[in-house]
Amino acid sequence: MPIRVLIANRGEIAIRVARSVSELGYTPLGVYTSVDKNSLHRRFVIEDSEVSSYLDMDDIIEAALQLGADAVHPGYGFLSENSEFARKVIAKGLVWIGPRPEVIDRAGDKLGLKETALKLGLPTLPYQRVEAPEDVLEFARDYGYPVLLKAAGGGGGIGMRVVRNEKEAESKVSESIMEVERAFKDRRIYVEPYIERGKHIEVQIIGDGDNVVHLYERECSVQFRYQKIVEEAPSPSITPETRRALAGVAVELMKSIRYDNAGTVEFIYDVKTGKFYVMEVNARIQVEHPVTEMITGIDIVKRQIRVAFEVSLDIRQEEVTYRGHAIEARIEAQNPLDLSPSTGYITRYIEPAGPGVRVDSGVAAGSYVPIDYNPLISKVIAYGGDRSEAISRLLRSLNEYVIEGIQTNIPFVKAIINSPSFRDATYTTAYVEQSLGELFKQVEKEVATHALATAVVAVVKPEFSRTLRGKLVKEKLTESRVESIKRRAWTYWTLTRSRLRRK
Repeated sequence: MPIRVLIANRGEIAIRVARSVSELGYTPLGVYTSVDKNSLHRRFVIEDSEVSSYLDMDDIIEAALQLGADAVHPGYGFLSENSEFARKVIAKGLVWIGPRPEVIDRAGDKLGLKETALKLGLPTLPYQRVEAPEDVLEFARDYGYPVLLKAAGGGGGIGMRVVRNEKEAESKVSESIMEVERAFKDRRIYVEPYIERGKHIEVQIIGDGDNVVHLYERECSVQFRYQKIVEEAPSPSITPETRRALAGVAVELMKSIRYDNAGTVEFIYDVKTGKFYVMEVNARIQVEHPVTEMITGIDIVKRQIRVAFEVSLDIRQEEVTYRGHAIEARIEAQNPLDLSPSTGYITRYIEPAGPGVRVDSGVAAGSYVPIDYNPLISKVIAYGGDRSEAISRLLRSLNEYVIEGIQTNIPFVKAIINSPSFRDATYTTAYVEQSLGELFKQVEKEVATHALATAVVAVVKPEFSRTLRGKLVKEKLTESRVESIKRRAWTYWTLTRSRLRRK
């Protein structure tokens, strides 16, 4: 009888996991909430059950038992790094497809992880526990400003605050503590130096507690408010020597905590000094795992499942190689003019395809995109023989992508990919926020051009549309003209975008 795996998640990651479960000959099972009754991920499981929330541990475990599940895969987010949930799953006789609960605890405690790194002699930034603004002032006297406040018991950018001077310390410490306590039920925060010109680079790990191997690194420096937008592998910013050093540190750290299953070690790379430092460990599959799969040819989700059932990892470090370059763009339900959330029904949906293109999506035509969850609706991953080809394929894919009925951040992503800082790989974690005005300006020009063309094409003969579009593309729009039409631009564009082809 096939092994039955309950996927305790939704959207694109639930579909991604279900596909690997099916390819292994197992039976994918699912859960959904009342908001997700018509969600696409329900079509990819054999059976499913409604739950009150993707955070309700008891409800999800009860659903797993009723569906006859043998194992639970948590995906990412929600309960994926919750050791209590893992323990409850195991206590019911189910296989937990993730690190052991005690490993999740060790990996999730950032202060404890820093202590471990220091004992091993691994590079990590100096830090200090913060309970009051005075702790930040004391730390800054030794290390200078700016400094960064971070949550000790969670991630995702929650609680992170840059403190640039003494005046900001009190308000930002208070904000950070309140935010992390609300999110993680853990009010611990700490302070460390803030790397002004930093790159976020992470190493993918898979292990069984004894055998721990790396699958090379990814760069995730294109971020806005600490949320990643574009990721690529391998990193275009480091030398082969640094690559080897990063991987070696990641493996040593994960071996020290006897890490099992898939996980990631995150580093901050200081462009100014060329040094890197351990930041944290993510004890789960990452959103950006496809770029690693594309360059290594290793299905990370399948390896997660095999390690969970077979206990031992079936690959050795010398068997792992990479080839080419891959870039992932997160497509989110957002207004590209200000990145505010967008919700509603998708009326038309056509995914890009062709050589080197992969789309991990959680939606289809007719899907409802709620405001209740993360705005991520899909990921476009482009692979090429080198970075230049990967960029070209990604841009071609974004131009092909048709999503109508809601707003998406596709124009914003295209502005990033077309920017000189991305093309020459000089971008840092601060790049998007520092360039926001220019990026929005590029988005406005694209949306305005489409809006003007669409408005006129609607009342002229179709055969004139090509000539008209050519004239409008060349037109130099004034700022006042752009401002007057941008509120209506998106509606025009999404309704007839498929009729317009940019040169």
